[in-house]
Amino acid sequence: MLTANILNLFDQTIFYGTLTVENGRIAQIERLGPESPGHPYVLPGFVDAHVHIESSLLTPPQFARLAVVHGTVATVSDPHEIGNVLGVAGVEYMIREGKRVPFKFSFGAPSCVPATPFETAGATISVRDVRYLLGLKEIGYLAEMMNFPGVLNDDPEVMAKLALARAFNKPVDGHAPGLRGDDAQRYIDAGIYTDHECFTYEEGLDKAQRGMNILIREGSAARNFDALIPLLAEFPKQVMFCSDDKHPDTLVAGHINQLVVRALEHGHTLWHVLQAACLNPVLHYRLPVGLLREGDPADYIVVTNLTTFDVEQTVINGQAVAVNGRSLIESLSSEHVNQFNCSPKQAADFAVSAELNPEQPGSGQPGLIRAIEALDGQLITNELHLAPNVKNGQLVPDVEHDILKLVVVNRYADAPPAVAFIKNFGLKHGALASSVGHDSHNITAVGCDDESIAQAVNLIIDAQGGLAAVAGSAPHEHDQERMSRRAFLHLTTTPETQLLSLPVAGLMTDTDGFDVAAQYETLDRFAKQELGSPLAAPFMTLSFMALLVIPTLKLSDKGLFDGKTFTFTPLYLA
Repeated sequence: MLTANILNLFDQTIFYGTLTVENGRIAQIERLGPESPGHPYVLPGFVDAHVHIESSLLTPPQFARLAVVHGTVATVSDPHEIGNVLGVAGVEYMIREGKRVPFKFSFGAPSCVPATPFETAGATISVRDVRYLLGLKEIGYLAEMMNFPGVLNDDPEVMAKLALARAFNKPVDGHAPGLRGDDAQRYIDAGIYTDHECFTYEEGLDKAQRGMNILIREGSAARNFDALIPLLAEFPKQVMFCSDDKHPDTLVAGHINQLVVRALEHGHTLWHVLQAACLNPVLHYRLPVGLLREGDPADYIVVTNLTTFDVEQTVINGQAVAVNGRSLIESLSSEHVNQFNCSPKQAADFAVSAELNPEQPGSGQPGLIRAIEALDGQLITNELHLAPNVKNGQLVPDVEHDILKLVVVNRYADAPPAVAFIKNFGLKHGALASSVGHDSHNITAVGCDDESIAQAVNLIIDAQGGLAAVAGSAPHEHDQERMSRRAFLHLTTTPETQLLSLPVAGLMTDTDGFDVAAQYETLDRFAKQELGSPLAAPFMTLSFMALLVIPTLKLSDKGLFDGKTFTFTPLYLA
């Protein structure tokens, strides 16, 4: 029996009382009197309304181990990251792993694998596969429908997947960045009632007024809380909180609890805030999560106060899973499933020959090129038109003006890398590389020279997945040609090189999550302090530079892509 101040989110009251739990459920709630300041408070646990567990770099058991410390009891989890690598088998892997710990993962059936036909993924999830997945009791919804052009154009495969969700009576998650007006209405009319991609208040307002639920996202790279939080006061029943993609260092620091505190600091009422953090996700997604009512599963948190929400205890199905900042979930090892089939690369593989300007044939100068402008805290990018930096007949990075080389390497088969240029990563030397590259998860790298890029990419290939940073001390090219994949491994221990290995699908590790967070912090610090990146989360930002379904300009393993026209576009301007 627990005696404390008890919050009822349905009638919006607080009273001092007792909570009795039997067989994992709330057997009785007894009111003893009015709120008693100075005593702890009991309320339903927090729910992340949209997250890709894989982006934490942790397997589901390791993710849960960190999240419960902050009062999170459940997630609405889209496994399309591992789905892009391993297909249905990857989704089944996440379900199996999630069942190993006392945490409430609600997984979705990925709707867009691959996300587009303009990239190489490791697998396809067909209409038939979606039917199979939606039939599983562990699958709670059809995951984010990123192909919004397919919805608007009545693409047969897209419409078939939406029809299956209706047939199984399961909700559909949305993904429609920038969609407004009549197009937004048509997207909603197709049966899609959430969106976590709004990045301006005006967009969120337009969609909320049309009945859509707005998920306010604050992750490691995409941060839309400040822009969207005013919607909470206007649409308290339609707002939820989510992280979408959250790296381990920020997960150790906090989760949905941080958004609760920030929303209160913005002046929103306690009941509206808790509605977004606890109640709305459970009701919309029909989650098997208790809401502090008699007969409900005993899923709740105990906090010291209703200002800072310091979590004293997290309970799931009547079992304490975290106490005073210490996780009680066991650190579990997992099977290492993967798909990695590419060979080491050479610096010459990333060379780009300069082409003379056809508009000025006698000038001896190349024309303007398209370059990606990365935006800190956003998934969207801009398209820049720049004069290229030419050296010895090749286009090379212009480090002084922060124009670096961006490459995407197909990790599923040997193929020529795609190469473009990017601004705002701010590296002064060296390179970063990652096998976390949304959504197909090829190898994405950014760097100041081809040798450093090749070194970073080969570290990833050698490890069969991971995050790498090199300071620029690559071996000479003729030496590099003789180095085997095994020979690269010793570089991971040098002061000039950092590698965080991700052996599970090239996306995750089953190493203790708290240790992974510390390793990631070291890697992140290396990218910022040693290499010079000013970005808040350089590796997370890098991971989205191949995400074609987010405008404006991105790079797939097949080439430069215009997210507005949904077509490939040449490096050089016509």
